[in-house]
Amino acid sequence: MSDRVVKLEAGKEDEQLDTTLRPKTLKDYVGQEKIKENLKVFMAAAKKRGDPLEHILLYGSPGLGKTTLAHIIAREMGANIRVTSGPALAKAGDLAAILTNLQDHDILFIDEVHRLNKVIEEVLYPAMEDYALDIILGKGPSARTLRLDLPKFTIIGATTKVSLLSAPLRDRFGVTYRLNFYELPDIEKIVDRSAAILNVPIEKPAVAAIAERSRRTPRVANRLLKRVRDFADVKGDGKITEAVAGEAWTMLDVDTYGLDDVDRRILKIIIEKFGGGPVGLNTIAAATAEEMATIEDIYEPFLMQIGFLHRTPRGRVATEHAYRHLGIDPPIDLQQKLL
Repeated sequence: MSDRVVKLEAGKEDEQLDTTLRPKTLKDYVGQEKIKENLKVFMAAAKKRGDPLEHILLYGSPGLGKTTLAHIIAREMGANIRVTSGPALAKAGDLAAILTNLQDHDILFIDEVHRLNKVIEEVLYPAMEDYALDIILGKGPSARTLRLDLPKFTIIGATTKVSLLSAPLRDRFGVTYRLNFYELPDIEKIVDRSAAILNVPIEKPAVAAIAERSRRTPRVANRLLKRVRDFADVKGDGKITEAVAGEAWTMLDVDTYGLDDVDRRILKIIIEKFGGGPVGLNTIAAATAEEMATIEDIYEPFLMQIGFLHRTPRGRVATEHAYRHLGIDPPIDLQQKLL
């Protein structure tokens, strides 16, 4: 799974690419228009009052720009940003060391905030509400609590699984934004912008083809652009044409919906081995030699989003769209299976 060109999760190549292509201002940030308009008002009001921003929670699928948006917010506010992640904060002391080194109006970005352990959450509550850090000195009956004042900072939390956040932590975020999948015209703008930054000439049909296969996700679009650029450099004169892009799709095995061989194999197994379903997740995992969690978290969400897979109380069912895409006639009783 690590070498899938259409995977949503970031890899090492994406980190380097994101640094180059990541927009620096809200003006350059394409898409998520409603969120941007709200943020403009939100940040302008905070600047006018001289107050720190309220704590912000950003959630949505991987690759939609949560980290990028956090850095833009910090830059627009003229604030320093400190970056960490839920798994990295293993002990209360780790968090205390970060909080005590912040300055007024600084931003602490916590990626994968849903993976914070309960001890860290308990420390965060007074820090987020009262800008204070409670430290317990000693043990047993002689233990006492020391409260340290903290600078007025802002936490921006990012998560792909907002349902896993505890209610007390979720309620302490003053503003919550859900990042949606992008519309194709926005993805095309992102591809155009990225190609210009990378100094890669590209034809409009090739831009549209990349956007079409991007799973409506900027990270995937930029990764596809990079791979197609390689084909243009080796197979052509460096310009990304429709023909070069077409050759790249054949070699990368990515179809017009952005599905790769693994996605199609899952659908084919459901259709050909289990009559289109319903079939249980554990059975699909056994038949595909993939872990249940991998199918449920990585492959299934996109297949459901584009209407190729349906989840019923009895199991997963391939839809008519999946049959048509694979060139297979759907069964007569398909609608009954979807119930």
